[in-house]
Amino acid sequence: MPAGKRSVRVGEQLLKEIAYLVEHKVRDPRVRKVTLTGVHMTSDLKIARVYYSLFGDEKEIEQAGDGLESAKGFIKREIGRTLSLRYMPDLQFRHDPSLARGEEMDRLIESLNLPEEKEGERED
Repeated sequence: MPAGKRSVRVGEQLLKEIAYLVEHKVRDPRVRKVTLTGVHMTSDLKIARVYYSLFGDEKEIEQAGDGLESAKGFIKREIGRTLSLRYMPDLQFRHDPSLARGEEMDRLIESLNLPEEKEGERED
């Protein structure tokens, strides 16, 4: 399964480079609050699905996706200069709702614990 290991290594490198570029070089204000959460490479290394997360409403998420799509050419050019890859993979940006889902779960758990904490405070 060496191809799988290579795709994971290349994906990790791409994630680091894209995260750096989005944070420091891409000037599009739509991507300022974006957090990159992962990259999934196809086994032939020709497609990289880049997952991003953003705390915001649907409109902000859509605008961030548009901003990333707009910056795709710049990102690919910069990656081509820094990484030595035989083929530059096609970047596909996909929204990852897991961070927002996790935050919602935390809020729900916290709301369940609040009444118990308040009752405990009154007893002391």
